[in-house]
Amino acid sequence: MDKQAIYDYLQERHIDYQLTEHAAAHSMTTLSELGLPHPEAMAKNIFVRDDRHERFYLITLRGDKRVKLNKFKRLYGTRTLTFASEEELERILGLKAGSVSPLGLLHDATHQVELYLDNEYAAEGALIGIHPCDNTATLCLPVRSLVELLRAEGKGIHFVDAAQLW
Repeated sequence: MDKQAIYDYLQERHIDYQLTEHAAAHSMTTLSELGLPHPEAMAKNIFVRDDRHERFYLITLRGDKRVKLNKFKRLYGTRTLTFASEEELERILGLKAGSVSPLGLLHDATHQVELYLDNEYAAEGALIGIHPCDNTATLCLPVRSLVELLRAEGKGIHFVDAAQLW
């Protein structure tokens, strides 16, 4: 899905969002310099895989947080993790580097990817700022809507305490 298809998809499902088009943002630093609404909601997305290339994880945290993959491994009982390749990112989620988003899970037809979402996004009324699978725009939408949408599509979603990951 290109970004227009994402917008259409969200509108068909009556999901409210605030859209901001902008220059390509390849990092959280670049994104923070754009003066987007709701900077506290901006998400950082990390796409990783296990050492057998069998299990894939999308770790989505608030933009100011970090993750140590060895701590994630220990907490969630995974095999050794490394960043997925650009080829894996494109093959599984249909995304290019710099455009990673939980909405990319909509491309994951075989349900290979589990989403691990920062539990700070679980607060009532919380918003999340994510790319619409293209880093030239940012959507702010209710986390609850995103979670319901992805679960309706059969996606595995887990909430994590990001403080334990660093």
